[in-house]
Amino acid sequence: MSLRRNAATLTAAVLAAATLASCADSERSDDGGGEGGGGDGTFVFGAAGAPEMFDPFYATDGETFRVTRQMFEGLVGIEPGTAEVVPELATEWTPNDDGTEWTFTLRDDVTFHDGEAFNAEAVCYNFERMFDQNEAGQTAGEYWGYVMGAFSNDAENSLYQGCEATGEFEATVSISGPTSGFPTMLSLESLSMQSPKALEEGDANGIAAEGEGFSFPAYANAPVGTGPFTFGEYDEANGTISLARNDDYWGDAAQTSELVFRVIPDESTRRQELEAGSINGYDLPNPVDWAGLEEDGNSVEVRDPFNILYLGLNGEGNPALKDLNVRKALYHTLNRDQLVSTQLPEGAAVATQFMPDTVSGYNTELEPYAYDPEEAKRLLAEAGAEDLTLNFAYPTEVSRPYMPDPEKIYEALRTDLEAVGITVNVKTASWNGGYLDNVTAGKYDAYILGWTGDYDSPFNFVGTFFGNLKENDFGTEAYPWGKQLADDLKAADAVVDDAERGAAFETINQQIMDEYLPGLPISHSPPALVVGPGVEGVVPSPLTAEEFDSVSVGGE
Repeated sequence: MSLRRNAATLTAAVLAAATLASCADSERSDDGGGEGGGGDGTFVFGAAGAPEMFDPFYATDGETFRVTRQMFEGLVGIEPGTAEVVPELATEWTPNDDGTEWTFTLRDDVTFHDGEAFNAEAVCYNFERMFDQNEAGQTAGEYWGYVMGAFSNDAENSLYQGCEATGEFEATVSISGPTSGFPTMLSLESLSMQSPKALEEGDANGIAAEGEGFSFPAYANAPVGTGPFTFGEYDEANGTISLARNDDYWGDAAQTSELVFRVIPDESTRRQELEAGSINGYDLPNPVDWAGLEEDGNSVEVRDPFNILYLGLNGEGNPALKDLNVRKALYHTLNRDQLVSTQLPEGAAVATQFMPDTVSGYNTELEPYAYDPEEAKRLLAEAGAEDLTLNFAYPTEVSRPYMPDPEKIYEALRTDLEAVGITVNVKTASWNGGYLDNVTAGKYDAYILGWTGDYDSPFNFVGTFFGNLKENDFGTEAYPWGKQLADDLKAADAVVDDAERGAAFETINQQIMDEYLPGLPISHSPPALVVGPGVEGVVPSPLTAEEFDSVSVGGE
């Protein structure tokens, strides 16, 4: 598929978008200096999993970002409770005529937690630090790879092309070509601004491969940002992370003096701790408990679904999966209507593609693959795969917005697969204890995983999955259509006209589901979080990206 764009339309649309963005007002206070008061209470939140470390650049999972989000900020941010991009450390941004240079006007009243000044030199230091990674850093820095395409050793294929401090509080970032994702992508937690002094002193880029994971440098456990909370300590033995209010914050002061995360992997235990009053809230309460939690005086905050659960497939690990008929057979095997009705909360829906229906580019013409075990058997026989064996995996010690109980979801899927004669070898690992690394390393034939959107963009879904041949867990580089799909995604993302871009992604979604089927989209689910009596100020985010500086406890 070849997509074309008109240069005049491009210029007008980019400038129009920039005007809208530049006129946006930040929800933060402009008075600086921690204005707006703040109580002396402590908000204790029950986390479903442990953070891997605290440098957001190398993070990929929600539990790490839940913590780092409270300490770090980007040039642009997300309006609480929405997916809308708003100013954060930059007050406005303006592109040149062809959308390849973006000039950011920065706040002049911000300091990092270590007292270092935030300015244009710091911005460019951060961009160059992220761009210049060793081999291990390029693997761990997945988000940069997804959105920028390459690192300094492959600069010609990188979206990022350079940063120049054109004034003390003005930075110009150059990119290789226009894209609908820029500067929105700068709202990603991984691309947050960090103290150049702390990065250098902590050897932040000194990451190394170690076994199936990574050895992180000292900085990864001594993070320094600009946000409303500062890092305190991580008591790994007791599973607690403590943050303190940043009394020198440029915006409104946090409403509690301390923010504590307690790692409690088991959801039923999190509920017991809430009932005992030892935590003030937790994420992903079991849907069957929502009514009971409300009856006990708690507040269950249900987010809009902005996610996708999928069954990933690895054709390199199991060559039988390279046959489209085999992949279609697996899809027809799954009774997804039953799974949604029995394992997911009210409001969940069977997926027809790799993005929710609230994202531009969603194809309304696509219908779910029908549950049809007989058709599955026929396709397997036609492909000569009647004796198919799958090393099929699920994660432990975690709940995610798209899979509140991974084991129960896995068992439902495994039962369906075995019912048509597929042999399933059960594989499992803890979320941060090998599962994600094993998926990336291609250790499983099939696995359950998912994605919650970072912002409202079709490329943030399908582009993240299939747009980078070198950095995706579906192994699309091994398929004859892999490069064409990646090229089509990048071409669609470069179309500035909203309607044209949406139509291009609709076509791609049709091709993904009918012609390619690199994995099996399962469902979309509305996740919730719950807070106890006396907790106020929580703003649920469809991105599951809550910021806790607005939260007060017990009237504090």
